[in-house]
Amino acid sequence: MDNKNPIYSVITGTGSFIPENKIAGDAFLNATFYENGLLLDKAIAEIITKFAEITEINERRYVDPLQVNSTIGTIAAQRAIENAGIDKETLDHIIFCHNFGDVKEGTNRMDMLPALAAKVKQTLGIQNPDCVAYDVIFGCPGWLQGVIQADYLIKSGDAKLVLVIGSETLSRIIDPHDRDSMIFSDGAGAVIFEGKQSETPIGILAHKTQTFAADYGSLLVMGKSNNPAACQENAYLKMNGRKLYEFAVINVPQVVKKAIDKAGISIEDIKTVFIHQANGKMDHAIMKRLFKLYNLDKVPENLVPMTISWLGNSSVATIPTLLDLVRQGAVDGYKIEEGQYAVFASVGAGMHINAFVYRF
Repeated sequence: MDNKNPIYSVITGTGSFIPENKIAGDAFLNATFYENGLLLDKAIAEIITKFAEITEINERRYVDPLQVNSTIGTIAAQRAIENAGIDKETLDHIIFCHNFGDVKEGTNRMDMLPALAAKVKQTLGIQNPDCVAYDVIFGCPGWLQGVIQADYLIKSGDAKLVLVIGSETLSRIIDPHDRDSMIFSDGAGAVIFEGKQSETPIGILAHKTQTFAADYGSLLVMGKSNNPAACQENAYLKMNGRKLYEFAVINVPQVVKKAIDKAGISIEDIKTVFIHQANGKMDHAIMKRLFKLYNLDKVPENLVPMTISWLGNSSVATIPTLLDLVRQGAVDGYKIEEGQYAVFASVGAGMHINAFVYRF
């Protein structure tokens, strides 16, 4: 590349894998939910209905018994490579963002060695040793943080093509006696970022990340089953839902504003917000507060595409999956047009919050 114009990180391909197994609320009718060691005395149907009203999740997806995280991540990666129309051997980096490695059906044991990125490279048959494969463990904002790492690599000039995968099988590490388990889902998304020179700013324009570990690190952790009679040797995903909600609604808008201001554009220039599909009600509250920070009372219609109602919360996979579906025209009312600005934002275990501003 010459030195006339700066290098930008541009999306050139996307792919996703959505499991076929649809798990509706009815699947939990025979569940026994506990809280603070005590059996919840509410009717299970009432718990399920209330849960759906709060989270907007009516359905989630689980992987097949023989599939693991690296399996579905590889499928999404292959689709992204094909969509970008590139030779897989030209990839400089593969960054696999997840939190629990490969967890087989019927076990709670997590397998992270070798790195899932290395497993993907092996399965894809990539021979080039200069294609470096590593993982990012960063809670639900992991994929977005992997993208930020890709941007650093590309803008340094050390990489031109980076594959960033976000994939998780949360169905393997949830406590069946915790009603919060109904939030979580499985899925995979992958995106190819390519370094391109441009006279006008394109691709990733700015990003911002913050970690609130000192006071909020315990809001989403691994812990014992809610059922005191269950085996307490296994660790399950646990969250303090109410406090996490409050934390996110207060802090996420401020981080997003920092990214938008850093990019030097107006919030009114933003046409799409790709936000982590964690909780429908929470995401709407975050957007409302973000616009309040700019003294705007109304969030524009068709700004925030949502898939949480039918895909649930698949952690690091929600945003790359959502992006791929929008690019395919599979989310009603949303499409990507050249020149448009978008914001990507996430929040999760750490607690971490991150965001980046992108121009298509």
